[in-house]
Amino acid sequence: MTTADDFRRIALSVEDAEERAHMGAADFRVGGRIFATSPRKLRATATGVESGVQHELVDEAPDLFTPIAGGWGRMDMTHIRLAAADEETLRGALTQVWKLRVEKNIRATSATRGRRCSGTT
Repeated sequence: MTTADDFRRIALSVEDAEERAHMGAADFRVGGRIFATSPRKLRATATGVESGVQHELVDEAPDLFTPIAGGWGRMDMTHIRLAAADEETLRGALTQVWKLRVEKNIRATSATRGRRCSGTT
């Protein structure tokens, strides 16, 4: 079982991670974009998980990972049940969503630069 403190420590251990606040809760960001939000009721949220990755996580450990209900879940937001998570699994999941966020940041920056270079906005 992991705790909210474990979650925070692990989230902040990835490269360039920072803690901020969003909608009254702590969040964890890289490049200014959220990759996870702090636990509420022993559930944390991994954001920006791509559909295939979300399905993998849920299929491999349905007691640990669940898509958030409704539209947020369809946008690949995924709950992590901390009571069911060991530190290694939590670290792996947070590292995976952090990497996805970094990759999305790089793609967004490249696309913006490409539009500037081509003269379009």
